[in-house]
Amino acid sequence: MPEHTLHPFEQVTPAFVMDAIESKGYRCDHRVFALNSYENRVYQVGIEEEAPLIAKFYRPERWSDEQIAEEHAFAFELAEQELPIVVPLHDTDGRSLFHFRGFRFALFPRRGGHAPEFDNRDNLRIMGRLLGRLHAIGAVHPFVARPRLDVQSFGRDSIDLISNHFIPAGHKSTYDSLTADLLVGLEQRFAQVPELTWLRTHGDCHPGNILWRDEAPQMVDLDDARMAPAVQDLWMMLSGDREQQAVQLGRILDGYYEFNDFDPRERLLIEPLRSLRILHHTAWLARRWDDPTFPHHFPWFNTPRYWDEHILALREQIAALHEPALPLI
Repeated sequence: MPEHTLHPFEQVTPAFVMDAIESKGYRCDHRVFALNSYENRVYQVGIEEEAPLIAKFYRPERWSDEQIAEEHAFAFELAEQELPIVVPLHDTDGRSLFHFRGFRFALFPRRGGHAPEFDNRDNLRIMGRLLGRLHAIGAVHPFVARPRLDVQSFGRDSIDLISNHFIPAGHKSTYDSLTADLLVGLEQRFAQVPELTWLRTHGDCHPGNILWRDEAPQMVDLDDARMAPAVQDLWMMLSGDREQQAVQLGRILDGYYEFNDFDPRERLLIEPLRSLRILHHTAWLARRWDDPTFPHHFPWFNTPRYWDEHILALREQIAALHEPALPLI
């Protein structure tokens, strides 16, 4: 039997977490609770005579220090413009990214809230205002170290990994044929939006990264911030059939237009971006399969049923790329 090789995150025990935090001058009260995070490791940690902190330990070799620094700088920039976003804490030297025994980590204040209710049209309009302001700031200058969310990074790179190293033999020919057709469709859709504007975005603006508190949203987790079209931060708030999504997009844009312009051609990119997310999510699971928490929390991945459903989803996305853009209502 091969010897078990420890995954780096197996070193991040409660004692390790407390030692890391105390290295920054805090005194822990031994209450350490793991929070729901897979890409990184995130904990709520009790602090003696103070409010608890949130400690985020970055996955080794995913982002460089420069890329994490851009994440933090973007958060600080947004907060300086009074956007409701949770920003990392910094020490007396102004540093917000810390190193401890080979790991990078950041500390955040704990913020409460509940999931947003996007069946409420007023909430969608409020989110539109927030994203309009965020993108106005995001367009001021680009990320230098962080990459683009594009067909190459989320599409071709993901497909190459799955096709060459993960897809079962019985599914490979179908997968390769479908993804080749899908890539053609993606390129055609992006070509329909020449001179596309790329700006700094949240990048992963789904309801789980928004806390609703005191009738207002608060954004968290810029870990996936990338250069992307503005619509990347809008489409994940849409749900239901095309008519419902068109109404929801209209309410978001009602608020968005109060602070920023929106290129209506970007509606053509909603289904391409959805397709790229599907491809990237599958590749993300594959890349992380050596992390013991992934087989534990995603036991359905890499099963015959999973690949059947994934291929069906790709077929549906190819069909969706031939539909017209959502109308503006």
